[in-house]
Amino acid sequence: MPDRLCLLIDDDMDDREIFADALSDTNQSCRLMTAANGLEGMQILTDLETPPDVIFLDLNMPVMSGKQCLHEIRKTSKFNGIPVVIYTTSSYSGDIEETKQAGASHFLVKPASMRKLTEALATLLSSPEIPFFFNPED
Repeated sequence: MPDRLCLLIDDDMDDREIFADALSDTNQSCRLMTAANGLEGMQILTDLETPPDVIFLDLNMPVMSGKQCLHEIRKTSKFNGIPVVIYTTSSYSGDIEETKQAGASHFLVKPASMRKLTEALATLLSSPEIPFFFNPED
């Protein structure tokens, strides 16, 4: 199976590096692109010849928030079918419900350990039938 392309949109550089390390520790064959905010993420999406297989999207970012970016992704037909996984520290029920209604595929609470993040990514990338809300700390 050829490499899948994952796009991570997250303003925290440390979180992007941790995510990249965890993704490389999974048994999944994925190339990772990153963006520092929603606006940059939308520009990358627009510039890509082939859209990514999955987008991981933080909620709280400057310039364009994750919620704004999710709305832009879902109103653009070229990107509408791409699974979007909300990847955030929030476990607030309002954020969960709002992003589900806006078309997110999953809601992943950022785990506290690298091992749990690696396990969560492996599960998400290999088992699309997991529940919408996914908290690896549970």
